[in-house]
Amino acid sequence: QVELVESGGGLVQAGGSLRLSCAFSGIIFRDDVINIMGWYRQAPGKQREFVATVSSGGSTKHADSVKGRFTISRDSAKNTVYLQMNSLNAEDTGVYYCKIDQLGAIQTSYWGQGTQVTVSS
Repeated sequence: QVELVESGGGLVQAGGSLRLSCAFSGIIFRDDVINIMGWYRQAPGKQREFVATVSSGGSTKHADSVKGRFTISRDSAKNTVYLQMNSLNAEDTGVYYCKIDQLGAIQTSYWGQGTQVTVSS
């Protein structure tokens, strides 16, 4: 059974930093399947949006709104994906979700339960 557990959210003042962690289990890494691990966020009253992804090959992508401030990384040995968030501002407030996409003959997606990030101005 696949499980994704986020942690590290909280309340921080504008300009501060947080590091989110997503510990996952039950994911089988195979050569014929591409795994994309990422972070998405949802602000109150808005749709969920892409923040950053890292592939099983190590390639990363970041949304324009977070480039230069957020950094996604992964620790394969710990089955954990991180999101280092610096220079936070009020627009970064929301629930942050971890997601894993498995792209193979069949595409499957898994979501975590989310962790709240609140930035006070």
